[in-house]
This record gives sequence, structure tokens and C-alpha cells, in this order.
Amino acid sequence: MSATDAHATAVPESVPDEDVPVRDWWVMVGMTIAAVSAAVASFTGLYGLATAAGWPVRLAWLLPITIDAHAMTSARVWLATTTRSAAARRFARMNAIGAIGMSITGNAAYHAIEAGLIDLSWPIVVLVGAVPAAVLGLTAHLHALRSRIDEPPAVEDEPEDEPAGSGEDDPSPRPKRRGRRPPRRTDDELMEAARFADAQYRQMHGRPITRDALRTSLRISTPRATELRRQLNAPDQSAPDSRQGSDHASALSEER
Repeated sequence: MSATDAHATAVPESVPDEDVPVRDWWVMVGMTIAAVSAAVASFTGLYGLATAAGWPVRLAWLLPITIDAHAMTSARVWLATTTRSAAARRFARMNAIGAIGMSITGNAAYHAIEAGLIDLSWPIVVLVGAVPAAVLGLTAHLHALRSRIDEPPAVEDEPEDEPAGSGEDDPSPRPKRRGRRPPRRTDDELMEAARFADAQYRQMHGRPITRDALRTSLRISTPRATELRRQLNAPDQSAPDSRQGSDHASALSEER
């Protein structure tokens, strides 16, 4: 067991994260009021559009429910920290924006029809009728993408120096080594993977990676994730080790 593992096991698992944001209840109340008013107004417009397009009155409420549910689902996959696939996040972002645009377009079309600005033509009827099937296909594809996990970039092994006497005349040449991460990662490899995960998390969320997100990304224990997170937040302590490692590497290269 290395010194890092011994120190990590001594750290309790219930270490609170320092970067947990504090909720602003005024913002929560204002967002709730805006969401309720927008939902009611959007429901009325899309319900009227469905009835105008020939939907039965007892089923017309399904159009606004379908569009709003798809918008909320896509936004959840887009913004949730549990989404570990960049492709799923991009697809969810496009779906969320598209669902919002669909709701805006539907409401505008309904009010324009009611005001007599446009006539109810067959393209509008066809588009309104195609919404449920299209939303079902997009949601199923989004669910399939969300279950994926992006693999960390593979660390290519450096070619080893061939021993003396190995060449074209060697009857049993060794096979070439492929770039594959070893099953058991060293402390330096874990730290490099932690820096990569932290950089991706900062790019997506604008703040340092949390302990739980680091544990899930690297598939390590909670004490180990806590220790790596502390090392990430204390770069000055890891600087001497990195300098010693670089000096040792330069000395080996000079000897060669």
C-alpha cells in the first residue's frame, strides 16, 4: 500500500464539499411563478392549436403535455451532472432548444389563426399531427445516448529500448505494445486523470469538480477521491513532486 492510499483511508467519508452553492429562495420563488404562468399560457395556446388542427377535444391536452415534457426531459439531461456523455449532452441541448422553439411556434400559430392573420392549411395540420411520433423517437434516442459513458483518453505506452542482439535476425521478435491503460493505475496516472476530469468539469460547470463527480468519473473510492480533490486544490504542494519527477526523467535521459 502506498503512502497516498494510507493517508486516503484515514480521511472520513463524510467530508462536505466546500463548493456547494447556497440556494437563493427569492430566485426560486420568482422562477416558480414564471414557470407556472408560462405553463398555463402555453397550455392554452397549444391546446387551442390541437383542436383547430382536428384533434378530439378529449385528447387535445396531450399536445402541450408532450412538448413540455420533452423540453423538461431534455433540459434535465443537458444540465445534470450525472450525464457522462458529451454526445448525450449535445443532443439534449438541441432537443431542449428545439422543444422550446416548437412551443413558441405553436402558440404563435394559434394566436395568428385566431386573429385571422393566417389560414389553417394542411401543412399546419400535418405538422401538429406529427409531433407525438417525433417526440417519442427523439426521447428514445436521448435515453440511449444518456446511458453511455465517455472513456478517458488512452495513455500510449512509450516504446521500450530494444535489448542488445534484437533485430531483424532475432527469430522471436516481441510483438508491438498497444496503447492501453494498465489495470492498476499508479498515483501519477490517477492524478493526471483527475486533472483531466477537473478540466472537463470546469469547462461544463464553471467551478472545480466535486468529490462525488471525481469518484464517479475515475471509479475510485470516496477517500481516494477526497485525497485527489485536495491535491487538485493545493497545486503548490504537488509542485515539488512534479519538479523532482522531471529532474529524475532528465537524469535518466542523460544516462541513456
